[in-house]
Amino acid sequence: MRTDLLGLTADSLAALTNRGLVKRAGKEAAPELRTDADGTVHGSFSDGPTATLPPGGLDVARCTCGATGVCRHVIGVILAYQRLPAEAAPEPPPWSPGQVTDDELSAKIGARLMAAARRTERTGFTARVRRATSNDPVPQVELATATVRFLVPGDLGFVHTDTVAGSRDDVIALAVWAFRVADELHPGVPEVRVDVGGEVETGTGSGLERALGLAGTVLREGAAHLGQGLEATIADVQRHLDAAGLRWPLLAVGDLAEQLASYRDRSSHYRPELLASHVAELHARHRAATRPDATLRSSVLGTAEAAETPLRRARLESLGCRIRGLGDQRIAEVYLAHSDSAMVLVLRRQWDGDDDGAALARRRIATSTLASLATGNLVTESAVRSASRTVRLATGRISKTTVSPSRGDWGGLPPSLVVTDFAALSRELDALTLRPIRPRVEAELVRAVAVARVEAVTYAPGDQRLDAVVVDQAGNTATVRATHTGAVPGRLDSLAAVLAGEEGELRFVSGVVGRTAGGVVIEPVGLAVGGRVVVPDLQPAGGSGRLMVAEGDRHEPLTTALIDTRGLLAEVAHHGLSHLLPTYDDRLAAAAQRLTVLGLHRIAQAVTAFAATRTHDSDEAVEQAWVDAYLRLDVALDLN
Repeated sequence: MRTDLLGLTADSLAALTNRGLVKRAGKEAAPELRTDADGTVHGSFSDGPTATLPPGGLDVARCTCGATGVCRHVIGVILAYQRLPAEAAPEPPPWSPGQVTDDELSAKIGARLMAAARRTERTGFTARVRRATSNDPVPQVELATATVRFLVPGDLGFVHTDTVAGSRDDVIALAVWAFRVADELHPGVPEVRVDVGGEVETGTGSGLERALGLAGTVLREGAAHLGQGLEATIADVQRHLDAAGLRWPLLAVGDLAEQLASYRDRSSHYRPELLASHVAELHARHRAATRPDATLRSSVLGTAEAAETPLRRARLESLGCRIRGLGDQRIAEVYLAHSDSAMVLVLRRQWDGDDDGAALARRRIATSTLASLATGNLVTESAVRSASRTVRLATGRISKTTVSPSRGDWGGLPPSLVVTDFAALSRELDALTLRPIRPRVEAELVRAVAVARVEAVTYAPGDQRLDAVVVDQAGNTATVRATHTGAVPGRLDSLAAVLAGEEGELRFVSGVVGRTAGGVVIEPVGLAVGGRVVVPDLQPAGGSGRLMVAEGDRHEPLTTALIDTRGLLAEVAHHGLSHLLPTYDDRLAAAAQRLTVLGLHRIAQAVTAFAATRTHDSDEAVEQAWVDAYLRLDVALDLN
């Protein structure tokens, strides 16, 4: 009995091939079957072709029809075999992918990829393990670079990953080892996050020493006093980080270099707070990776990430779009939910000019308009995913991308991407690793949020901000918050119209979720209303103007004090420690006193300690004191 063929469901076959091929095979006349003693199944079709399925998976199947890869005849033989009457078999014992041996893995993926998997294991990696359930009988593992699904118990010939076949088959070994750790430490838990390997380190350092030297130069001299001669140093640091596979620090250095270039070009993209945050982040990752009780190096440094991963035939469901204006440039970011990997990817395009969102909606990306991509479903065989979860469509195969309108049925997305309980979302946000050492994943906190009703909509004219209180099925509340900018003049009008019920029944709000003053806040990028998707940033200006003005709209004093003090510390990255004015220490003392009065004693102590080191200690001690103070402020603002 070929239990592997009997265990394949229609969904499993569709994952291994495509759904259209499975449907077509189901309409074919049933072949005449025979089975060899070794289990090989032969199927002869009336129109001539004969398909042969030896044990070992679809990759070893053959057909005389001449088609490349798996054809409809192979699928037809499997469907016909499943319809044969079979003797009643006893219920198989529970199976875990962790039971697969390393010898079986080597036979499946080969010695070269097995060695690559071992290198990743030695560095360490993080995985989310999902065991089989009655609702989803397929065990799976979410890795940094791929999602691996074990479609048939005990048979590596029927393992599905969302990467191009053969390009990253080492992830199969990583998934098996993740299940082993889960079976040992968390037996029976349906879903669990595990850290695998990482015991053997190549040295005592983090690998960021050159990057920290660059950060120190920026702090000592400041953006205002650095010339173009630093570009060679930046390029050397980036080459070193890239060769070492330190993806998250590499991205941080790239952003730091972009801020320095923006200052030299007098670009409006330059922000001293951003420059300072990138400097502090490099130190935070170094500290986290070198502590004795450190978080796993791979999650802090991104060592388990491939620079790029080609995807198999992927279905991507758009959650909306955000438009940002930077001087005379416009940046569009389309958020695409990839159900197979349970993550949101970002498709980014940039144009010169001052067009607003409605004009950009007509701009073409590949064969579609921005509006179509932002409100549609994509099926593509040309997607390539980066380590930071941006996605590009390979130009050589762009004809294999199709777009169809979306109805906004986001409830069918993986549970990790859909929010139905605001209280549970709040707990999830509380449990997040601190931002300076989290993986640098784009759209990490983009979710589709189910809305039961809209309670109130108000407008704060001073901030040009719209706030709407929305309620979930359990009665918990969250705030949908959007701010007007010149690049998207229709954002607030269209959002207000949907929230007021003028466009139909609001079912979901997609956007970036976060917390402010203890409450859940959603920055919207898309709305599922009626049977369509509305993207506020792509709508033209114009509306009823019937918005209730918020009363007593004031900035919270704690937040204001934290923002002001962070801006004061960010001046170090702008002017440089060697070029600060004598009055700077007095301003630090006043800021520390203000924080103390508000009860933020530890942050105030860190600011005071930084001021003290400036007159008595070495440059390195001063830099470390600045990092201590800035990280405390940055984290406090994130948690506030």
